[in-house]
Amino acid sequence: MKLPRRRLLLGGLAAASLGHPFLRLNAQPASRALFTLGVASGTPSADGVVLWTRLAPEPLQGDGMGDAPVEVRWEVADDEGFRRVAAKGTAHATADLAHSVHVEVRGLRPGRPYWYRFTAAGTRSPVGRTRTAPADDDAAVQPLRFAFASCQQYEEGYYAAYRDMAAQPLDFVVHLGDYIYESTRGSHNVRRHEAGIPTDLAGFRNRYALYKTDPHLQAAHAAFPWLVTWDDHEVANDYTDDVSPRTPDPAQFLAIRAAAYQAWYEHMPVPARMRPRGAGATIYGRHRFGRMLDVMLLDGRQYRSHHACLTGRSTKPLADCADRLAPERSLLGMQQEAWLANELAAPPARWTVIAQPTLLAEADRQHGPGHGYWMDGWDGYAASRTRLLDALAANQSRGGDALVLGGDVHAFWAADLRREPQGPIVATEFVGGAITSEGPSAASVAHMRAKNEHLRYGRADKRGYGLMTLDARGCAVEFRAVDDEKNADSAVAAMARFSVERGAPGVRLEST
Repeated sequence: MKLPRRRLLLGGLAAASLGHPFLRLNAQPASRALFTLGVASGTPSADGVVLWTRLAPEPLQGDGMGDAPVEVRWEVADDEGFRRVAAKGTAHATADLAHSVHVEVRGLRPGRPYWYRFTAAGTRSPVGRTRTAPADDDAAVQPLRFAFASCQQYEEGYYAAYRDMAAQPLDFVVHLGDYIYESTRGSHNVRRHEAGIPTDLAGFRNRYALYKTDPHLQAAHAAFPWLVTWDDHEVANDYTDDVSPRTPDPAQFLAIRAAAYQAWYEHMPVPARMRPRGAGATIYGRHRFGRMLDVMLLDGRQYRSHHACLTGRSTKPLADCADRLAPERSLLGMQQEAWLANELAAPPARWTVIAQPTLLAEADRQHGPGHGYWMDGWDGYAASRTRLLDALAANQSRGGDALVLGGDVHAFWAADLRREPQGPIVATEFVGGAITSEGPSAASVAHMRAKNEHLRYGRADKRGYGLMTLDARGCAVEFRAVDDEKNADSAVAAMARFSVERGAPGVRLEST
């Protein structure tokens, strides 16, 4: 008998889950399982964490839960066997949030692992592992190790990179956006969205459910707490504030954005304060990891000024224009800029990481003489970038060391950031490639390297993610690459390693 595609998908998910240490499902038919989308944790603090799951026995057909609320019990334990329960309680999964659950646990001890699980309607979830942040008064100032990733177009490849990430010894993960893609792209695709571009809540819920049925993505969520922000494909390609190239009418687009933001919240391990109100949600913030690290997690889409210098809908490299340099233009929005400047003016941790969606470094992309700027990146918001670099320079003068993380551009980059071409380095930037999304050609990368000497490393022929280790003396970064993202069983290995010394910014290539 030939099974429907949905049952085949869920059966394969259950089989894969049973073999992974952080995804042990109950021994029951997948068609009756409630926790088909796995479990996750996020937004870690010194005394707590957010726990997430979503009840969805029919994840690609709505959720199959009906309209009634469902009681969900949760437990957090000191040990994987749940012999020492540290916290427990009850939440309610309701239809208005697609039967998702966001539990904000407090009262935990700092800087240590915990295990958690959910129970609903007699069904127990997979076990997840999380970790609290170190305490601010941690005299030992322990090293931290985390992964950063972005751009995981489902159709373009398999998530072997997440299988590799889940096996790493990490404190947390930073996701820099493009968690889903609203549209089809790429060549030689190996999977299908099975639906068109979503424009309503049901469509966006379905797209998130499809992505989250992937067992390797579930494994990475179940293994570590995540910090998450968004870029454009969670809503629409190249959107700015209240318009997109596909939907230039603000009223129509804001209705789409409201649905997209709602679905994002329903599927992310984030606190209730990030729940959207209509088409708006405040997701940026500072996340402190003891005295070692401050992560400034930024929103680069919701508040940004509309594109400059465009005569049509393309945002590809164009000649300069006066509007690009206008001081009132902002990629972050003036309110978020002011918040960030205020946070950077506070006494710094040993390291400050600016986690934002795209390449910050200036990048002349024009082939041949002259300059060409990509208007959907920071080059289209020159004054806004200058203000950020000024704030990082001021932070440096107070003894802080800054690192910038980016995604979006589907390539691995390492760069020195300066306020002027020959000025001092104020921060070091790393862009961690893409989990699956196809990148620019080798010729384009070589051209950018040749025209932009501050871009110290670039590669776009491999997919993968970045690993960062921080201690009191320096920073080590490893770019990990998938041999073949079209192969679900592909090997993953280190492609390049870098270092940054505290008090002496500037990237050093250690090995390739």
